[in-house]
Amino acid sequence: MSSQMLRRATVSGTVLLSLLAVPAHATADSAPATTGTAALAKPDLEGVRAVLRTARQQGAPGALARIDDRGTVYRAVTGVADRKTKRTISTLDQFRIGSVTKTFSAVVLLQLVDEKKLRLDTSVNHYLPGLLPDDRITVRHVLSHRSGLYDYTNDMFARTVPGFEAVRTKVFTYRELVKRSLRHARTNRPGAAYSYSNTNFVVAGLLIEKLTGRSVQTAYQDRIFEPLKLRDTFYVHPDTKLPGRHARGYLTPDTPGAALVDATRQTTSWAQSAGSIISTAGDLNTFLSALLRGKLTSAASLDQMQRWWKVNSNTSYGLGLRRRTLSCGVSVYGHTGAVQGYYTYAFTSKDGKRSLSAAVNTSNNGTVLNTMFGTLESAFCGKRAKTLRGSTAGVERYEDVAPGVPRD
Repeated sequence: MSSQMLRRATVSGTVLLSLLAVPAHATADSAPATTGTAALAKPDLEGVRAVLRTARQQGAPGALARIDDRGTVYRAVTGVADRKTKRTISTLDQFRIGSVTKTFSAVVLLQLVDEKKLRLDTSVNHYLPGLLPDDRITVRHVLSHRSGLYDYTNDMFARTVPGFEAVRTKVFTYRELVKRSLRHARTNRPGAAYSYSNTNFVVAGLLIEKLTGRSVQTAYQDRIFEPLKLRDTFYVHPDTKLPGRHARGYLTPDTPGAALVDATRQTTSWAQSAGSIISTAGDLNTFLSALLRGKLTSAASLDQMQRWWKVNSNTSYGLGLRRRTLSCGVSVYGHTGAVQGYYTYAFTSKDGKRSLSAAVNTSNNGTVLNTMFGTLESAFCGKRAKTLRGSTAGVERYEDVAPGVPRD
């Protein structure tokens, strides 16, 4: 999308991602929108730093966070980007954002809705004939994880390190990944329940390429990266290198005490449009702020992204977008991400004027994942997080890599 198109979409708008263990059945969530930035307390930067230090003590080689708040930038880091060189991690470092990619994919599809090239409540098979075994599965079902399509990563990564090494350099087509899903029975009938599945956003990638006539990489670049001037955000699949200065990613084996595995170089072909973007904390904050401020889609499409389905007591899912309600009553909007070697939290306020992106360069460590939730509490509630010791109450318990495989 050109800058001119971006401005036009904004004007028209004024007129008009798991990381979660999910319940068997989710329901529509009609809870009212909550507090905007005007009511937010000042970010507790020391609280953020304390969370990062705790994550490091729990096994993360390094941890970083950046808050953008109405022109003021807060930064916090601890630990190393590279265990061999001992270089200190930086908020300027690139990292793999995992399922935060899903929000980028959803934005592209909602732009296509604005361009009248796509309808949310039309069958996926209308656009991709014969792809799925059920014509009732709509685009909306796919983007809200309510299609019932089995998550192929459950099999792929049932054993963390062997599963990763088997696909580290492999290149898949989208259709090969969908076929892996279709070997299994569906988890529910279309529209009946929320069930997080990477398969949904592989289908999203196929839709993007079919309707734009171009690659997913080009769609991201032309419609999001360039218009927002995201200079450190890339989709390099199937290349294995991060293109700029970056934090190396370390995968925690399933066996307690086993050595971390450097997972930095990989194709991430198993994820693609479900989880292969590389970015920085600053670029992610710019992206989410622009999204919630209506700069990427029409107001009508942004409203569709925020039609929520309840996941648990403090989390709802829209179309490629999560809503998290914090202990202070503030709701934040964004996505979590897990890919081998990295965990990411990227969220913004309702008005997009305060954003936090936080990351660690490890994965398959549920204690660290739970602890990092505390960065949201400190950034948006302005108080010391309650989860510094890794309490699992009310936060994520599983990665969005193989969400159906318990890792407690």
